[in-house]
Amino acid sequence: MSREISHPAFGVLWGKSKAEGSVNLLLQHLLDAAAVGECLWDRYLAPAVRERIDACAGGRGRAFFAWLCAIHDVGKATPAFQDKEPGLASLVQAMGLVWRPLSPEAKRWHHSCAGAVIVDRVLGEVGWDPEAVALVWPMVAGHHGLIPDDSILTSTSLSRDRGQGGSDWHPVQDALVYAVAAALDVDLAGCAPVRPLSRSTQLAVSGLVIMADWIASGQGFPGVSDISRVSIGLARRRAADAMDRLRVRGGWSSQPYRRVPDLVFDRFGRVSRPSQTAAVEIAERMPGPGLVIIEAPMGEGKTEGALAVTEVLARRFGADGVFVGMPTQATCDPMYTRVRGWSSSIEEGIPVGLLHGKRRFNKEWAALRGLAFGGVDEDGQDEYGCDDIFGVAGSGQRVPDVVAAEWFLGPKRGLLMPLTVGTIDQLLHAATRTKHVMLRHAGLAGRVVVLDEVHAYDVYTSQFLFEALRWLAGAGVPTVLLSATLPAGTRAELEQAWVQGASGRKRVSVDGPDPGAGYPVIRSVVVVDGRTEVDVAATAPWRPSVDVRVEVLDAIPADDTTAVVALLADRLREGGCALVIRNTVRRAQQTYRALATVFGGDVRLLHARLTAGERADRTERALRVLGAPDDDRVERPRRLILVATQVAEQSFDVDADILVTDLAPIDLLLQRIGRVHRHERPENARPESLRRPAAVVTGVRTRPGEAPVFPRGSELVYGRYPLLRAAALTIDAADGAGWSVPADVPDLVDRGYGADERVPDAWRSAVEDARAEWTAAAGVRRSRAEPFLLAGPGKLGLANLAGLHDKATGELPDDDAVAAVVRDGPESAEVVVIRRTDEGYLTLAGRRLGVNGEAVSDPDIANEVIEATLRLPGDEGLTAAVKAELRPLAGWATDSWLRHARALVLDADNHATVSGHELTYDHDLGLLWQRPARGRR
Repeated sequence: MSREISHPAFGVLWGKSKAEGSVNLLLQHLLDAAAVGECLWDRYLAPAVRERIDACAGGRGRAFFAWLCAIHDVGKATPAFQDKEPGLASLVQAMGLVWRPLSPEAKRWHHSCAGAVIVDRVLGEVGWDPEAVALVWPMVAGHHGLIPDDSILTSTSLSRDRGQGGSDWHPVQDALVYAVAAALDVDLAGCAPVRPLSRSTQLAVSGLVIMADWIASGQGFPGVSDISRVSIGLARRRAADAMDRLRVRGGWSSQPYRRVPDLVFDRFGRVSRPSQTAAVEIAERMPGPGLVIIEAPMGEGKTEGALAVTEVLARRFGADGVFVGMPTQATCDPMYTRVRGWSSSIEEGIPVGLLHGKRRFNKEWAALRGLAFGGVDEDGQDEYGCDDIFGVAGSGQRVPDVVAAEWFLGPKRGLLMPLTVGTIDQLLHAATRTKHVMLRHAGLAGRVVVLDEVHAYDVYTSQFLFEALRWLAGAGVPTVLLSATLPAGTRAELEQAWVQGASGRKRVSVDGPDPGAGYPVIRSVVVVDGRTEVDVAATAPWRPSVDVRVEVLDAIPADDTTAVVALLADRLREGGCALVIRNTVRRAQQTYRALATVFGGDVRLLHARLTAGERADRTERALRVLGAPDDDRVERPRRLILVATQVAEQSFDVDADILVTDLAPIDLLLQRIGRVHRHERPENARPESLRRPAAVVTGVRTRPGEAPVFPRGSELVYGRYPLLRAAALTIDAADGAGWSVPADVPDLVDRGYGADERVPDAWRSAVEDARAEWTAAAGVRRSRAEPFLLAGPGKLGLANLAGLHDKATGELPDDDAVAAVVRDGPESAEVVVIRRTDEGYLTLAGRRLGVNGEAVSDPDIANEVIEATLRLPGDEGLTAAVKAELRPLAGWATDSWLRHARALVLDADNHATVSGHELTYDHDLGLLWQRPARGRR
């Protein structure tokens, strides 16, 4: 035993009990966490994060960080914790640390809060100033995921004090803090922070402390119950072995970064386009980590430009990885392929994570998972993830052992991989006041964040995006935003949020040079020494603008399917590829059904109410036959009609000869038009009648002297006000020369969202009523988001994390609940669709599952079952019914994923009833749903 460890109680104070595997003395666990902290510093933390901690600790960042990791559990040296195991408690009391029987309140005194009280007292006694102490104790108090306010330090409740232990406990508590410092060669009195650490960075460090604790609590750290064996040397050996086994590592090394004349060409094999060159040049000029906004037309190469900018920002500002956030799961998969290829060109062998609820169905991810960073087999739950909500662990069924590293990619922790692609929900959740939110910030610190399609978020979801930008700015995380159709007001709010976070001030102004009338436009915003610096560059587009003919199909919106069929029968008489976008699944299904009666197998359907496997296959086929001509594609069909919902609106690289689309807000309508003549082809590749791009707008009916009429579903999705403004622009274009794309895009977006409402006089009253309704609803939605925000603009400038989780949102158990919070929609449920016969269960495709579903022990059958995962409509009654009535099959208990899945069991007609909701799965149409009749449940 090292001579610095001198208190006799160290030999009996326990940190892990036999119930957790084997008894581990508390001191050894603290040293284990410290050693893991050292490994994280050496192998995982990005240079930017190390630099910030080092500056705070006066050059002693590594030891200071390891000490922070160690003291997280010092609160276990209290009666409230030691009393939890009677046999072990008796040994502690035999050493003279006695306590009276504890009241229920005293027993509830959590060791995380107890540790904060100890650290506050000890550091104050050795001379730390209150500001420095307040930087540390919240990290100790919050290491179980919730950071309380400072009232825990001053509570005088007798029951709490008994749980904490009186002054007779102080010597052993103090000795633990000192013993760990001594083992790390840290002078406790002299290691107080010398510079403040931003609140954002504090939150990231808090997450890293939790990461160290969890690793030190896992496999590879068996109990040490003999005090003579406790040492920092043992801890360091155990920590190094664990890091090797878990394959924890940081991202790119500093070696690959280099400046080249054309970075885009160097990485992607194509000469830089003007906007890409300008973006790289702006990134090279930025005086510090900041915000870059790339506004460029569809098909301009924003992704390649953003990745090149990411590499520059990483090289210049000490980042070693990236998070790329996409608007939907469907858009994540093609981006994942692109990011992997780009990252490999920088440095081979860096694992790239895919983060969305359907990643299991991505063939590329399936081939790669388990090869690096955690050796993950799949997305099973574990003791640090979601609860076992169906109770299968106690059912007598054998539940698979948790893979040691599984939590790296489990709930809350996927962002800990240094390079990740995922839905933007991953980032938006980091802006919520939820348990363990600091783990997401630990993963984002030291990375570059790239967010695509930032125009796509409504007023509610945007509040979380603005909040995320504030925290990213505070942590110095360079951020790149992409959009083809960004309203000026939204751009201003994004920039304002960034400057608020970087400056710590609520009232800020962001001015900058006028880029003129150019488009694309690249802007950077950086705060240096409290001063905001803006850089702007406008360039010519890569391709010249083309004239798009705009037409309005003036039929009754709710029943315009017949008119669409007639239109396409005429336009495709010589062949051609058409894209039809409907605003609701029901309209898409109706349109597909009608078109298929005329065009047969030339019609395809794609929407969100298909099983995951079917949707992935249909998406892959659509991209393969309608994608870029220079890629390795199959031959373009002579005639094809793809009917889709908004899944084809963004980051969906298909090239149609003609577009038929329901009216949508102008920015989204322009996004859809970006799928028409998206790629250059030989002139004879398109039928002669379709060689000029055309967009035919449906879902709107005009009447002389009256405002237009829209389908009810479109108004529910988008609101009447933006549809009226888009209708005015669309009708004007149809009566005139159409639109020049992309030249007209900035002006159209400004006219669709700006203060100048250009609508016919006959519509004025309807527009005013719609605007009032829209404004009121927007105010309600902003206020509805506020309780969930991590802090909000009202708490800018605070020095520490105390009280961060006041009125915490708590646990969000699954992707459904997360989406409901950050997307402001009714929570939807996910099910696995199977069939049942008299002989037992079948997969949706007809393979036998057995009487309890036990055939999923065969990996091929399990995969087939999982591919039948289906997202149900977001309906409150349906979701409540599904969660109340549906459970996994008994035979699924041995599968780490299926044991958490709800089975929707269909009859021989592929039909099921759940509390009056009629659900039918049609292999062509996807899910068909009917609500219960009124008065029937």
